[in-house]
Amino acid sequence: MIACSNCGQQNTDESQFCRFCGHRMAGRQAESYDFQPPRPYSWKTDEYQTQTDARARVNIPAPQQVQQPAFQGHVQHAGPLAYAGPKDLSGNYRCPFCGTNFLPVMERRVSTGGWITFGILLALTVVFFWIGLLMKENVPVCPICKRQVS
Repeated sequence: MIACSNCGQQNTDESQFCRFCGHRMAGRQAESYDFQPPRPYSWKTDEYQTQTDARARVNIPAPQQVQQPAFQGHVQHAGPLAYAGPKDLSGNYRCPFCGTNFLPVMERRVSTGGWITFGILLALTVVFFWIGLLMKENVPVCPICKRQVS
């Protein structure tokens, strides 16, 4: 093993260039043709670059503040375009149980016919009783009191 005169790392005896820094090894004959030293394989990894060189910092400009015009009265803010949950309708709808103005939420539940099918198949056969549980319907439910609204 030969130590590199530039970085001090150990290289094999046949090496003409240091595999860590690419420097020509001392005492080696130069080739008669133009020969570029090979790129050291340790440069292909990130660990070599972070041990000796500082990482380049990328300066990302801060987002610029947009001037909002001053409105007099009611200010409208942009919101989501899709229905995201219960909405207060203030007078258009009222839950008959709790009196809230929030719209009912649709839930998927096993239908009445599904429960009947489940009971009949459970009594007749043990294998296919679960088919009745697949029969579902949409049921409106109040988001506050969690009761079914007709």
